[in-house]
Amino acid sequence: MRTIDPVKHAAQRRRILRAASTCFADKGFHRTRTADICARVGMSPGNLFHYFPSKHAIITTILEQEGTETAAHLTEPGSTADPLAALFTLVDAAVALAADPTYAVLTLDTAAEARRDQNIGALAARNDRQLRTGIADLLRRAVAAGRIDDTLDPDRAATWVTAQIDGLFARGAADPDFAPLDRAPTLHLLLTRFLGAEPT
Repeated sequence: MRTIDPVKHAAQRRRILRAASTCFADKGFHRTRTADICARVGMSPGNLFHYFPSKHAIITTILEQEGTETAAHLTEPGSTADPLAALFTLVDAAVALAADPTYAVLTLDTAAEARRDQNIGALAARNDRQLRTGIADLLRRAVAAGRIDDTLDPDRAATWVTAQIDGLFARGAADPDFAPLDRAPTLHLLLTRFLGAEPT
């Protein structure tokens, strides 16, 4: 039995995930074949299956990583020191992701697949719930700190903040001329006015 180098194994998995993400964005999850991913990453199907047992396992891993990354943003030290600043940091992270056309298209394709596949749908719903819950917690703390309008319902407001983030990816996927990074100040202004906060 060959010895597996965990560092090399993890690096190869990341290469496969990047290649698969590009393929899914280019052709859609359903039309992408395992052979397409193998061609992009430069390995045989037999070798690919040492890292992921199926195409479904790849997209599942992508969704799991999204959840992990969101959790990391929500638990950064800044989120406890200044919840409002942490919210805008989270929004800016979403803007940066939406600026990547591949990621924007992949986000929409994954959402479509979530309606067809129960397991993928459960993961997508978990990620969405985690984001909304985390934002609501930041808003709750911002209300307590006197940073935003205290008449806002944090849970309902979080749904609308999340909808703005979702809109970044939808617009980025639909409009090749949309430049999220250029529009970030306007998004900040919209959220600032909605939350009744001091301008950032």
